[in-house]
Amino acid sequence: MSADRFVVHLPVRVRDVAAAKRFARTVTPALSSFGNIETAGTTVSAEDKQGVRHWVCCDQPLDGGRRCARDADHDGPCRPR
Repeated sequence: MSADRFVVHLPVRVRDVAAAKRFARTVTPALSSFGNIETAGTTVSAEDKQGVRHWVCCDQPLDGGRRCARDADHDGPCRPR
């Protein structure tokens, strides 16, 4: 039997999507020590448009079961975590 998954919404006041992504990239490493938090799945959205989400991490699967550690909109090849 698998555990249910829930999303915790933590509203922050920033000026735009870029600032929201920077904030998310700052706090997710600190949260990664908790085994039940999927930091690679981090997204940001406007408070009044929560259905329109912007990915923070690329998270593309790479060889050896690793994932890309670069920003979601990076140029060039993916790099492992």
